Amino acid sequence: MSSILEKLDMGKYALYVWGSFGVTAACMILEPLLLRSRTARIRRQIARLNRLETDKR
Repeated sequence: MSSILEKLDMGKYALYVWGSFGVTAACMILEPLLLRSRTARIRRQIARLNRLETDKR
């Protein structure tokens, strides 16, 4: 069991290594969520512009 903990310690660089993994994981989760919300907002804007254009005719 101690050998696993020693490997996870990563030569006293564990905070840097695991922090880097954490930030990377957060970015990989957050990016698709932000992309989905931006896409939905742009689609709503396009639909609104299409309705305005249709109403002008």
